[in-house]
Amino acid sequence: MGQKINPLGFRLGTTQGHHSFWFAQPKNFSVGLEEDEKIRNCIKNFVQKNRRISSGFEGIARIEIKKKMDLIQVIIHIGFPNLLTEDKTRGVEELQMNVQKEFSSVNRRLSIAITRVEKPYGQPNILAEYIALQLKNRVSFRKAMKKAIELTEQTDTKGIKIQIAGRIDGKEIARVEWIREGRVPLQTIHAKIDHCSYPIRTIYGVLGIKIWIFIDVEE
Repeated sequence: MGQKINPLGFRLGTTQGHHSFWFAQPKNFSVGLEEDEKIRNCIKNFVQKNRRISSGFEGIARIEIKKKMDLIQVIIHIGFPNLLTEDKTRGVEELQMNVQKEFSSVNRRLSIAITRVEKPYGQPNILAEYIALQLKNRVSFRKAMKKAIELTEQTDTKGIKIQIAGRIDGKEIARVEWIREGRVPLQTIHAKIDHCSYPIRTIYGVLGIKIWIFIDVEE
């Protein structure tokens, strides 16, 4: 049986960096991890609840968290920031107040910044959200995967692999379907590969979407 490893953790320190930057004593480390997860979930829930973008999904590529003694700095990398660009100042302030309420007991200021991703369809999280939206709208999974690959052709990616697992199309037996375009060298550590694992809940059960995007090889 093959042994699998997360492509991002496999490349930490070479082509992949951390999304959280802070230090804590070993006994307080788990508390910091839970705090990061709550911040990310709160932001995603807020954007999903208040989304008004034409594409119909959040488009959050990643959320970086930097902690200091008296400050928590959050940087949101988003592909379609229409939710916050219609009235950027008001949108960011409302989001910041919403997250601050969840951490009223923590004596640290919260600062949120929005960064726009230039090529959103080169981000696996955004592609996974797009495929999930298509599947919820009863679009064929093969058509959704092929359309996602067509969208990545607009970017500078060198290869992409998309995998969907579960009771696809409501079949009684779960199976795995995948499609690949270009090269995806998972065994090369210096290959810069972005990856995401995205669950989607359907009336037939939970489907798992995994996407690997090969960007470039770093010397």
